[in-house]
Amino acid sequence: MKELRDLDLNLLKLLQAVVETRNTHQAADKLGISQTSVSRGLAKLRETFGDQLFIRKAHGVEPSELAEKLAEAADEMFTPLVKVVESYQNFDPQQFKGEVSIAMNIFMLEQWGDGIFSALSEALPAASFKLVYWQEQSLNEILNGQIDYLLLFSQFQLPQEIYQHHLKEIKLSLIARKDHPVLSKSTALEDIHHLPITRILADGINSKRAPVEDFYLARGYKANIVLTTHSIRVLLNKLKHSDALSFGSTLVTENEPELSCYPLPTIPKEMRTIQINGGYLQSKRGFPLNQLLHQTIQNFFDKMIQPEK
Repeated sequence: MKELRDLDLNLLKLLQAVVETRNTHQAADKLGISQTSVSRGLAKLRETFGDQLFIRKAHGVEPSELAEKLAEAADEMFTPLVKVVESYQNFDPQQFKGEVSIAMNIFMLEQWGDGIFSALSEALPAASFKLVYWQEQSLNEILNGQIDYLLLFSQFQLPQEIYQHHLKEIKLSLIARKDHPVLSKSTALEDIHHLPITRILADGINSKRAPVEDFYLARGYKANIVLTTHSIRVLLNKLKHSDALSFGSTLVTENEPELSCYPLPTIPKEMRTIQINGGYLQSKRGFPLNQLLHQTIQNFFDKMIQPEK
């Protein structure tokens, strides 16, 4: 069997046509080439794959099992190539009818998923969408092309195969119920270290100890974490009905009149903000679809104004 790397891709098209028609004359008509060209092509295919690739019959040829398998493989090979070409030459956001898959941290999905979906639907009105939260298998899914775009906090470590860009920096503060008996007077750590703490789980970032726990330990205190959850609703409900606090952003309390934001205690600079990154495969940086997703989601976050309090 000759080296496959040297095989002319046009021969695979010929093989597909002969397998489909089971007749060299019909294959020639289908491809718009001469019968002589078909015969030469079949000879080259037999050189590469063996003489039994096609068996001559009275009224045509019968493809071997290998020929049929090769035709299937050729089809699978040409399909992604066609998609790449179409994505460059024929991409029309208004007409695009494919599925777009976005994975994001579950906090972002709960907090901004509706707004992101609206922005994407406006940009790609004929597309279907899959908005999912980031899970253990999500990294493999983006690497093999099943996920088109991701949204994660910058602390999440990603391989070099994924292109990342900064979308938004969020200022943090203390969140607790309005007129909190302690925080309304002081937010110094020595005055608030005993208060119960709630926190959102950020998959892929949080280890056994959250950054706030390490911060408290470094100052000689033990963080009293009473609730760890994926659900913003559960966390906010706990804050409304107790003296618990959370390290979060004013964006969380924007439509929550029962809650207030209070100044952070003196903490390291890196704990005062959190950065949101978007990303997709490096190999897709030139794809019009991925560029549109990047632009649309960037515009969404650019329009987001974080309240001061």
